[in-house]
Amino acid sequence: MLHIAIVEDEEKYAKELEEYIHRYGAETSRQFKVTHFQDGEDLVESYSGEFDLLLMDIQMQFMDGMTAAEKIREHDQQVQIIFITNRNDYAIRGYEVDALDYVLKPVSYYIFAKKLDKALSRIANKKSETITISTKTGVRLIKLEELYYIESDAHNLIYHTAKGAFVTRERIKDAEKALEGKGFFRSNKCYLVNLQHVDGISDGCCEIHGEKLLISRARRGEFMEALSRQMGG
Repeated sequence: MLHIAIVEDEEKYAKELEEYIHRYGAETSRQFKVTHFQDGEDLVESYSGEFDLLLMDIQMQFMDGMTAAEKIREHDQQVQIIFITNRNDYAIRGYEVDALDYVLKPVSYYIFAKKLDKALSRIANKKSETITISTKTGVRLIKLEELYYIESDAHNLIYHTAKGAFVTRERIKDAEKALEGKGFFRSNKCYLVNLQHVDGISDGCCEIHGEKLLISRARRGEFMEALSRQMGG
């Protein structure tokens, strides 16, 4: 079941969008969970990465949709965003936050269904594999797309993810073998890095979500080649 957030401060539009979602679900034999937020601020304050799609009004009282999207993109690169707006001049700005599309008010069901088709196709393509680890509190299922890097600490591994850090008793060589061919690379003996989350390279380190992880001299050439392949060139 996909989880959709409607971020809209006008009740009539929020209800209309929810009706459209359930109509689309009935027509396509899909089930959706829908959560409504009245302002971008409400969404950002409670955001924990559980949504597949955000239907976001741009003009809202306390925090506009563009600002909310910028804040969400600091933590979540996977969620799909469709802006709902009265003005088409926001389309270009939408690219800045990797918005999938925008819909002009008043929203027709035909146009909305087409946009939803597009969003669900993108979501399906972005759904990644998972890895299971054992922690002190039980078994944890981690989406590879949410796994930033793995850190070796003595006899433990720390999985740094979009939802926090999780510790398991494992060797980094075993994790490296399990993730072979899935876009991960050892930057040095302590770090196994998800290349899709590398934001840049500076001072001999790769930058991932504000953290700098050392790239050893021995691995630098291979690391840069792997990063180049991951980026498509």
